[in-house]
Amino acid sequence: MEMTVGELGDGALCVALQGRLDTVGVDGVESRFRAAADASKHNVALDLEAVTFLSSMGVRMIIAAARALKAQGRKLVLFGAQPLVLSTLQMVALDQIIPIVADRAQAQARLAG
Repeated sequence: MEMTVGELGDGALCVALQGRLDTVGVDGVESRFRAAADASKHNVALDLEAVTFLSSMGVRMIIAAARALKAQGRKLVLFGAQPLVLSTLQMVALDQIIPIVADRAQAQARLAG
């Protein structure tokens, strides 16, 4: 699992993941993801465009991050999920608690509003 960190705009952090967000992927990225989110002190957009698989461990990581950010008065939004990953997110009803949008522009708009 690869992770790159950049800016989305308006100070928001954009974290892009690439690979499989399964047990091995989560083990390789979770602490770096949390450290990047904690260091920024801004809202976070998680770019899932290059994530090819999402397991329950990946879902757990996303929920934990959303809860931690919410406790700090910040938001998390997910964007760019490919059909297989998007169907997993919808199947576990993650879209009911964390905003999931199609692209970067929508993520930026959602975090700005």
